[in-house]
Amino acid sequence: MKAAVWFGRKDVRVMDVPEPSAPRAGEVKIKVQWCGICGTDLHEYLAGPIFINTEPHPLTGHKAPVILGHEFAGDIVEVGPGVDSLKVGDRVTADACQHCGKCYFCQRNMTQLCQQVAFTGLNANGAFAEYVNVPVNTLYKLSDNISYEAGALIEPLAVGFHAVRQAPLLAGESVVILGAGTIGLSTLQAARAAGASKIFVIEVARARKEYALKLGATAVFDPTEVDVVQKVREATGGLGADVSLECIGHEKTVPLAIDLARSAGKVVLVGIPERESSMNFFGVVATEKKITGCLCYNGEFAPVIDLLGDGRLQAEPLITGKIKIDDIVNKGFEELVNNKEQNIKIIVTPW
Repeated sequence: MKAAVWFGRKDVRVMDVPEPSAPRAGEVKIKVQWCGICGTDLHEYLAGPIFINTEPHPLTGHKAPVILGHEFAGDIVEVGPGVDSLKVGDRVTADACQHCGKCYFCQRNMTQLCQQVAFTGLNANGAFAEYVNVPVNTLYKLSDNISYEAGALIEPLAVGFHAVRQAPLLAGESVVILGAGTIGLSTLQAARAAGASKIFVIEVARARKEYALKLGATAVFDPTEVDVVQKVREATGGLGADVSLECIGHEKTVPLAIDLARSAGKVVLVGIPERESSMNFFGVVATEKKITGCLCYNGEFAPVIDLLGDGRLQAEPLITGKIKIDDIVNKGFEELVNNKEQNIKIIVTPW
């Protein structure tokens, strides 16, 4: 079968690889319809290995090279022994976090923090391929009114939903979101659904500013044009935002996210940094701001599917490109690197 395989930085190859064997106990085999290029995939393309392991992973036994792709939707074509919750023909999407089920965190239903967590498409072969095998406990059935294209975006929407829950965001609170890429716009929609009173977005790319406004942002501030801390404070009675969500992962935006929150405000760090960041933590101590990390999701797929189904969340407006797997490097990764202004989410079909 055809697949996109990561070998190293700037080295993703579309090549023929063996189709996955019959699924093992507790696994299913999926015919992939669409798979989105995630910011994490882009980080691995430009600066990896970050999450990708070069030695056998303790849970999956897999190591690089690896088939990328974890934001996907498709059809179950085969089920392994012991699988009775889903059946052949079901339309599904998948949580990317494979977990051991035995460690301290799994036993407390915090599977994204599993001590042996493995991410599909990073620590096990993923869905930039015609077929992929995944554990059945990572799968969710799609409603009939959700397209495969929208199904491929449930994963990033779940990240945004989890970020809002991590704050937690309370109805009526003001929010500032740094970045209007896929995760930032997913977080914006989740904040709106949670009842945020005002949602400010920090973004420099023109097209992404427009997307943020269309999806419900109160205002968008460009840090290359204005003092964004001053602007947010002016719009919040001089205080700063109740909740600040950093969805970029840049070393300069993490301290900015903290500055944008009011005293005793909440800061959620969602973006995946490529480099270390530094700051003077006196400003946190003196203002009692609360900083929370945010990794993936934990039970948010089901509510996201419900909210997509009734229209309170939208996936299709985030899709700015649909390509074939043969074009994944030039029209996918390189397009996202070189034309950030025009792109939010590019999805890929292997067929």
